[in-house]
Amino acid sequence: MSARKKSEITREHILAVGRELVLRQGFGGMGLKELLDASGVPKGSFYYYFASKEAFGCALLEDYCAAYGAKLAGLFDTDASGRQRLMAYWNVWLDGDTACGMADRCLVVKLGAEISDLSEDMRRILDTGVERLVRRIAAVIVEGRDDGSLPGSGDPMATARTMYALWLGAAILAKLSKDQGPLREALATTETLLAAA
Repeated sequence: MSARKKSEITREHILAVGRELVLRQGFGGMGLKELLDASGVPKGSFYYYFASKEAFGCALLEDYCAAYGAKLAGLFDTDASGRQRLMAYWNVWLDGDTACGMADRCLVVKLGAEISDLSEDMRRILDTGVERLVRRIAAVIVEGRDDGSLPGSGDPMATARTMYALWLGAAILAKLSKDQGPLREALATTETLLAAA
């Protein structure tokens, strides 16, 4: 195994362990010592990969946004109608092993408010990732209009942003209540929004 390959594996391992800790405790709640202990990486090695905890946070969010984009492509880059692809995406929010569905694995849900006040660089990365997602949803709305599965009215970006905000809020409520009720309500509301999209 080349040194470069080993370093990539180590970096990915630190990010994977860190993501699990951040999902449980938030970014501020995760101590650097805890991350080092859990990943089995010495402090000096950590600083070889990341200049600071904030730099680690930026890398974590960049990695998360890239992985989310790849999953989104798997859902959206199919031969299904625009409406079917959108509903497949929203139904994924209900999937998962917990009462909160995907909300328990979503770093936007977990960190959106926290990092907005903590790190401008981290905020910008997450905001850019969300903006890419909303633009992709809007593109699928347009594609759904083109294939006849969605009606052709309203601004697709405004509709996409409204739907994402609805689901983000529902995910937060689902985490608070430990119940998928808000997500199921969001699904019903989405059906209504798409009927007028």
